[in-house]
Amino acid sequence: MTNSSCTVREATYDFLRRLGVDTIFGNPGSTELPMFRDFPTDFRYVLGLQEAVVVGMADGHAQASGRLGVVNLHSAVGVGHAMGNIYTARKNQTPLLIIAGQQSRSLLLRDPYLFSEEATELPKPHVKWSVEPARAADVPAAIARAAYTALAEPCGPVLVSVPVDDWDQPALPVPERQVSRTTVAPPSALQEVAQALGKAQHVALVLGASVD
Repeated sequence: MTNSSCTVREATYDFLRRLGVDTIFGNPGSTELPMFRDFPTDFRYVLGLQEAVVVGMADGHAQASGRLGVVNLHSAVGVGHAMGNIYTARKNQTPLLIIAGQQSRSLLLRDPYLFSEEATELPKPHVKWSVEPARAADVPAAIARAAYTALAEPCGPVLVSVPVDDWDQPALPVPERQVSRTTVAPPSALQEVAQALGKAQHVALVLGASVD
């Protein structure tokens, strides 16, 4: 995929594809359906009849495959139905990306039906991170950050709440990145940094507060 704009949906599937994800579990409702428009032929969708069930299926698939598990849940009450198995995924330290639906952005101030009023607070404390991006264009990057967070040791579930009208909006592809899953830098990564420093003419290190 080039750096030109694409849809949120296309950018999301492109990123998941690069992570090796080819299966999505779910029990979708009306606020999730646009995610599956023009569903890619190289992905498999596994439908379950209840939210807790599909979280359990994604949990088991992630543990068996060693890859990120991805599950799509209905907004608000759908996430509520799944909480027992989200808790279990946390205890299992399973890398699990939960993409939950949300009502249209244009309706959020009107307290619509199927509205998750505090979507990011609902799954806490049983997720490592949760977010509802402020803009549709930020959804792919939020999903990427959530996925990397889920895969970082100790692994665990994360949640991204996506309004129903975001999937067709324009967004930029998620940039290629190399993100280590370990808490200690792997020798290959340190060697790459050392080679870059050895070739550099002018070096500046920008370190944040969490550098330790």
